[in-house]
Parts: sequence; structure tokens; C-alpha cells
Amino acid sequence: MHRIRQHPILEIPENRNKVRFFFKGKEFYGFEGEAVSSALIANGIQIFNIHKKGDTPQGLFCANGQCSHCTVIIDGFPLKSCVTPLKGGMEIYPLIHLPELPGDDHPFTKHRKIIKECDVLVIGGGPSGLTATIELAKLGFSVILIDDKNKLGGKLLLQTHKFFGSIEDCYAGTRGIDIATILENELQQYPNISIYTDSSVVGIFKDQKAGVFVNNQNYVIIDFKGLIVSPGAREKSLIFPGNNLPGVYGAGAFQTLVNRDLIHSSDRVFVVGSGNVGLIAAYHALQAGIQAVGICDILDKVSGYKVHADKIKRMGVPIYLNHTVLSAEGDGQVEKVTIARVDEKFQPILDTAKTFEVDTLLIAVGLTPVDEFYDMANEFGFKVVKAGDALEIAEASSAMFGGRIAGLQMAQMLGKDIQIDPGWGEKAEILKSKPGKIYDPVEVTLSESFQPVIRCDEEIPCDPCTSICPVNAIKLDKKLGNIMDIPRYLDGCTGCGLCILICPGLAITLAKKLDEATAEVILPHEFIPEFKVGDHIPVTGQEGEYLEDAEVLKIRYNKKYKTYLVHIKTSLKNGAKTTGIQVQNVSITLPIRDTSFEYIPENSIVCHCEMVTAKELIAYIKEHNIRDINQLKQIRVGMGACGGKNCSVLLPRIFSMAGIDWEEVTTGTKRPLSVEIPMYALINEEDID
Repeated sequence: MHRIRQHPILEIPENRNKVRFFFKGKEFYGFEGEAVSSALIANGIQIFNIHKKGDTPQGLFCANGQCSHCTVIIDGFPLKSCVTPLKGGMEIYPLIHLPELPGDDHPFTKHRKIIKECDVLVIGGGPSGLTATIELAKLGFSVILIDDKNKLGGKLLLQTHKFFGSIEDCYAGTRGIDIATILENELQQYPNISIYTDSSVVGIFKDQKAGVFVNNQNYVIIDFKGLIVSPGAREKSLIFPGNNLPGVYGAGAFQTLVNRDLIHSSDRVFVVGSGNVGLIAAYHALQAGIQAVGICDILDKVSGYKVHADKIKRMGVPIYLNHTVLSAEGDGQVEKVTIARVDEKFQPILDTAKTFEVDTLLIAVGLTPVDEFYDMANEFGFKVVKAGDALEIAEASSAMFGGRIAGLQMAQMLGKDIQIDPGWGEKAEILKSKPGKIYDPVEVTLSESFQPVIRCDEEIPCDPCTSICPVNAIKLDKKLGNIMDIPRYLDGCTGCGLCILICPGLAITLAKKLDEATAEVILPHEFIPEFKVGDHIPVTGQEGEYLEDAEVLKIRYNKKYKTYLVHIKTSLKNGAKTTGIQVQNVSITLPIRDTSFEYIPENSIVCHCEMVTAKELIAYIKEHNIRDINQLKQIRVGMGACGGKNCSVLLPRIFSMAGIDWEEVTTGTKRPLSVEIPMYALINEEDID
């Protein structure tokens, strides 16, 4: 079984209900209620279906119900395994080509129409949906909150790292998984909130009603007065040969497997994209005992926070800037990935190619808002607001604040005479700020007393170290006048270590001079130590440069922050420079000798549902002078189970490759329904409460 047995942050639940299921007639075991896809991967099964075109194997990609990669046959029905809970006795088979209609010759017996009413329907129980619901409930509105997972929190449930921002406004210094619990507990205080988990809004209709597939069993019609759309975002794909192989995951899918479902899904991962999502995904891999071979980005600088990049480099993970992925290769699933440097026109320089042996390739190149219901509701003239990633892709700290604002905006639309504090909007804008100026590190001279050494040199929205210090020894630099300013140590440190524990970027150490030759340094460590007092361990500087092997003097664990404080003895010259512990040997990250230089981008899959390649698309566009996305349905583009949600994001590049200006192209018609549900559920034929 590929399960995570220990983790430095996450608790491994005990006494989960273990159930038996069958895959291709063979007996396996999983935990009741977990996603079928997770149960399969935990049992070493990566290939979920065989596409009719070329007998191409497919596996999990998004783990969020937003694509069709993970479709399998469950008890005779084709279902997306990532949003289908496991039940004991399930008979599961890979989907081979197209599914057959299951036999059903029993007579129609009953029809039950289920209708619920509320003031506001909130779609999505992530950070913005939760805070919007709370604000509305405080004002006395009846709210129905719908989420397609079995637990509220959305992406918060995947975030084991501590949050940036401010303590007062968005729980800075608290881990995302813990923030989800805090918000859910607050929801439980309000009797005017009804929560439906394991449920999906499948459509909204002109008579101001929504159809909801509740508990994957019943179809419920909800009559609402106002609508808040906050279902998050879907993973973007990339165009490269092998992009459809099992083992090519969206970074969020990987985090879902590792952090939510505690699946040891991989042994060696490579990440494409150096935004915060990609950087954090690599860090989460290491915490789960998975080797992170490297990260590449086509840009010339890291697009995420510098403290995240520095942290991952200190762990021993290289970042290849000005590089792109050339291909993924493997017999039925990913076995190798090849990257290469790009020129000034972002074209790969093939003789710089490097090939790595990996079993998983994580795509972290951005997200697309899931906002289709907002567009439809707006067209219908409903009172509707969108929040979180559906409004704008940003950090979850910003989404929480934005959700509060969205809740009050909806209250105003429904006639509530309230004012929204203008300062909230200003704070929300700051929280979603992109990284700003990078300053030169401050030179530090150690004394006989502990002092914080702060390696946070980039303007980002974060200030918990200044809030937590009991003697106000750390202050912001006051160049911008907000939490984007750089923290600086003034004087008076007591050595309590709270600043180390709360820093989300692990960018603070405490250090002091022991004698004329040595120093003592206290480092934060979010891994289960594989060393003991007296051992010598490799320590690194701010950006991952090896400094020396330092002696371990003491190891302390802080239960509140789930962080180890490791006391080490270094040379005096490296005392102020030492910033982290290398947890992964450099040999793990080396490319193999036999590099793959073959690069045929036209073989890349664009429409994964129907397996349409870039070459086929470009040829069809040129031959028929296509200027309307809907015309591509002739070759099945956008006609698959995802409804064109994923390939539509890639089409601007395809039209560009065909020599056509995207501004000349008419966009495609969106499907009115978002999730497939069985016909028997639409009429509630089975008498299920």
C-alpha cells in the first residue's frame, strides 16, 4: 500500500473504516469515503482508462472533477473517480474506449421532487466561500453552502504551510489546514447555515433555481434570492509531448493526494512552474518523504515568493530558470522528463537538454477561474457576486478577506442597509499583491546574546514576526507604510524563538557567538529529524549554498507550531549565514546521461477528452480558415466530458501557431451543466433520504 505512515505536520488518522473493493476483479482495500482515485493510487494503480484514440492510457490529472482523465467504470456506471467516494464492495473497471449504457429494465416506480429554499446560495466551501457565508449568517440571512468535497476548506485542506499576511486579518502564521478547522467551527455556531458536502451544483436555471447533486445520490432543487460563486479554480495544462501520460498531475492534484488523502503517490517528482503553488508542492513532496528532483520555469526569475524559493533551495532542490519542459516519456506512465534552456523568444535550445528519471511530473503553471455560473447568473439578471479564485487568482489569505467583502456586497444587494469598511478593500488588495522590490541582505555581527537573523528581503504581504515579538524587537522598515515592508531587527531580543516559529517562509534564525571560533544557531525545521544530538548535518545559506557540516547541540519540538527548533554549532564565520538544513542529497537531483533530444510539439495533446493533437488542430484551422471556436467541435474539440473547460485555455496558443490573431476568433459556447450525474438521480427514483 502506498500510504504515508508518518508526517511532520499532518496527523495520521487511526481507526478509519477499511473496506474491500475490486478492480478488474481483483480484491483491494481502501478507506471508506476517500476518493476512488486515491484508493486506486494507494494500491499502485495509475492507469484508469484507455482512450479509444490510439489505445492511450490516462490517469489522474486535476483530482477536482474538472477534467475526465480519471473516469472509470464503477458498478456499471462511468464516473469521475476523483469525486466519487469509495464504498465497500465496489466493482471498478478501467474505462476501455467508450462506455456502454448499463442494462436497466426495471419499471419506473416513483418520482420525488426535493426543493429547498434559502436567501443566499454559496457555491464552494473554500476560504472565500466560508468567510462570505459567515458574514451573511451574522446578518441573519439563511444560507445554503455547497461543496463537492467531504470536508469544508477547499485549498486550505491542502496547505500544511503557515500563512503569510497579518495575524489580525487572515491568521498569518497559522497553517492552512488549521484555518479550515477554525472557519468550519465558526460556521457551526449559526443555525441559519445549511451545509451540503459531497455535493455539486450541476446547473443554474432562469427561474432562479439551482440543481444540486447531493451526497452523490439525490437531485435537489434550491430556490435562492442571491448567489455567491466561489468554487475556486481549475489547473492549467501545458502543450508538450507526453502531457497526457499517467503521472502528469496538476500540482493541486498532487497536494490533494499527499496532504488530504495521505497517499504516497510518487517516489520522484519534477515540477514545472516556480510560482508559489509549484514551490510549495515541491516542499510538500519532501515533507511526505518523496524526492523532489527539480523545478523549472520558462521565465528568468522565480514568480513566487523569494522566501519560498530560498527555502526549497536550502532543502536541496535546484530551480532551473529560463527552462521549459520538452517532453515526458514512459511506457504507460511517466518515467522520464526532459527540460531545456530557452532563447530570448522562449524557443528551446535542444543541445542544452537534460533528462531526469522521475515517476511524476507536476504542472504548476497557473489556474483558470471556475466562474461559468457567475457568467450565466449575470446573464439571467440574478443578484450574484463572485469571490476567491473565481474572481481573481490570488493567495488564500486574500480570498478569505475577499469572501467577507463578497458576503456584505450580497447583503447590500438583498436590501440590507450596511456599510462596507473601505479599509477592507485596501487590505484585500495588499494581501493579493505580487512580490515587490528585493533588498540586499543586512550584514549581521554576532554577539554573546541571541539575536534574530532575518533573511526576508523581498516586499511581500507578511508581518507576523513583528506582531508575535513580546518585546517589539522586530519592526517593519516603513518604506511603503503597510505589511509589504521588510522586517528589521532593532534591539532587545530575549531569545524566546517565537519569531522563528511563526515565520511562514522559515526565513528567521536565532544566532549568537559562542567563542572566537564558533557560534550557536537555532534553525526552524518542519521535518521529522533524521539526526540526533551529536551528529553533524549539512547546513546551507540563504539561497541553498552549502556552508559546512554543523554539530547538533539540541532538538526541541514546539507542539503549537508543529515545528522543530534545532540548535547547531557552526563556525563563527557561518553563524549569521546559516539559514537551513539540507534534507536531500544533491545526487538525487542529477540528470541521467542518456538525454532525450527529440522534440515534436505538434504531437502534444490539446483536447485530452477526445485526444486531439496540436498538429491536427493547426491543420484543421488552416485548411478551413477557422475563426469560431464552435467550429472545432467538428473534430470533437470541446465535446468531451470536461465540456471544453481545459482545452479552451490552450486554444489561444494553438491559433497563434496557426498564424491567426486570437482577437479575430469567436469564443465557444459554454455548456449549461457543469457535472455529469446519473439519470436515476435526476428524478430521485430511489427513495433515499
